[in-house]
Amino acid sequence: MLLVYEDSHKEHLSFLTDLETEVLKEFGRISLNFIRKGINPKIFQGAAQKLGVPVETVQHGVEGLMYLLIEGSRFLLNEVDFQDSLMTLGFSEETRSTLLELYLEHRREVRQILDDMSLDLPHYHNLEWRFDVQLASRSLRHQVAPLVLLKLQTKDDEAKKTTLLQTDPVNLVHVTHVLEEALQEMKSGYFRRIARNIK
Repeated sequence: MLLVYEDSHKEHLSFLTDLETEVLKEFGRISLNFIRKGINPKIFQGAAQKLGVPVETVQHGVEGLMYLLIEGSRFLLNEVDFQDSLMTLGFSEETRSTLLELYLEHRREVRQILDDMSLDLPHYHNLEWRFDVQLASRSLRHQVAPLVLLKLQTKDDEAKKTTLLQTDPVNLVHVTHVLEEALQEMKSGYFRRIARNIK
């Protein structure tokens, strides 16, 4: 899989093609620092003065490099795919090898940072159920009103939450049918391609 760039990303990354290896490594260090701790605009000004270029150019170059590292780590690109993604940008061999070394060295850390930033939603822990049937009432002596009572427990980190639900068998069969369709959909090739890109 290759990374797809918008024109703005290509423009931002084009600034990196003319940089010396040591300066490029410094840009990589700044980008990783920003991924870890957030952006610090003061660093852009210092780097812009040293290189004699506008602050926006430095900022765009660092942001473009951050995008490259984040997207590569998010898709867990292998060495060949990452290099091929860099070739489409017109980087020299030396620049590609420097960026590849930076990516391979830090991709697990970047992926861990992305994982820490993602939403941690409650997940299933336990389910208890009971089937109740009302056979008669004072006004209706011959009726059958079945109900299914559910006690759903979800877990969010270590905190457990209990939710009580009540439904009739017809709705429960419908919910079951919809969930089974969703599980079948997960086995399709289309879903697998999407899931691979999300990870």
